[in-house]
Amino acid sequence: MKAKIEKFVPGGQGIATLEDGKKAFIWGALPNEEIEFDITKSKKNYCEGITTKILTASPFRTEPKDKCFLATSPWQILDYEEELKQKQLLVAECFRQQHLDIEVLPTITDNKDYYYRNKMEYSLYWSHDDNLIHLAFHNRGTHRKIPIEHSSIERSEIFTEAQRIIDNLNAKHAEARTYQSLLVRCNQQGKVSAALFENGKSHPIMEPLEDNLNGYKYSYSPNGFFQINLPVYELVLQEIVKHINTQKVLDLYAGVGSIGLSVARDKNLTLVEVNGAAYEEMQNNAKNTKAKCILAKSEDVTDYIVPDCTVILDPPRAGCDQKLIDALIRIRPTKIIYLSCNPITQARDIALLRNYYQIAPLQPYNFFPHTPHIENLAILTRLD
Repeated sequence: MKAKIEKFVPGGQGIATLEDGKKAFIWGALPNEEIEFDITKSKKNYCEGITTKILTASPFRTEPKDKCFLATSPWQILDYEEELKQKQLLVAECFRQQHLDIEVLPTITDNKDYYYRNKMEYSLYWSHDDNLIHLAFHNRGTHRKIPIEHSSIERSEIFTEAQRIIDNLNAKHAEARTYQSLLVRCNQQGKVSAALFENGKSHPIMEPLEDNLNGYKYSYSPNGFFQINLPVYELVLQEIVKHINTQKVLDLYAGVGSIGLSVARDKNLTLVEVNGAAYEEMQNNAKNTKAKCILAKSEDVTDYIVPDCTVILDPPRAGCDQKLIDALIRIRPTKIIYLSCNPITQARDIALLRNYYQIAPLQPYNFFPHTPHIENLAILTRLD
């Protein structure tokens, strides 16, 4: 199939309109390129595909560092400065779809666009050519695994440790089918924690790690939730603290507490998290502070939302529960600080609050270079 790409869509694919009017969402293609592609999924009104040939290349196309780029970081083919501009445009588009015309500031980056991830999960691949196990990723759009010899988005300590573990398995003549995956994580000092997940067995307990954020120490489980690009995350925390101007602060979807404890540990701080393991880590991180830790769903503790407080939101990709949005509308706290890894659901939630809050210019951050993923910060101040 041939197509001309019109633009990126929030998912990261290029979109094209085919001769029959069907929309095509295509990986490996950039805006304004003419390409050939193979269809990987076909529905009545749209199809999905992967580029097989570039007929007319974009001036912003670059050579990817990794052969496996489509599986891990499909925007390796895009000039980095252009990537930052495209992410700014995608955030604006998400909010325009909710009829919100809000200024979007240029995407912030620490300019380290490779070797930034502090966590990676690998598949294991058995090669019949050499009868050895290899590190692998799942090929995008398929269930097939592709073996890898090099990957440039995770910190070098991670790939080195993963390869060492694979070499040990091969020395023991192990079989790839025994294992589900290999998880490796490291902290900013390069200390590594790793675990092999075996099929049919419970996940092993991994050695905890510690990291410093804005001068405060946090402990966390390597297989739990913790940000994967800490230098850029620190830039977000430095911005959030500028907007904390109430004594009462409520940090919802708090994880291990890294946002609230970094920006408001000297305030009347309440931290809420539903995951039991993250809650235990949060309690440990909150030692020697006056912060109150609550194990609950964020939408079930709306009594803690009061008019003279700041509410921090960092929900999962699905966004906030409607019950929580209803409480925010009813109570109208002084300020809402909303950090999101999914501007689509963030825009949906903020659209419901638009009549009650002034919305500052939106600030995207490039937590995930060479991928279409975007972290976006929104500051909402109550209209009095």
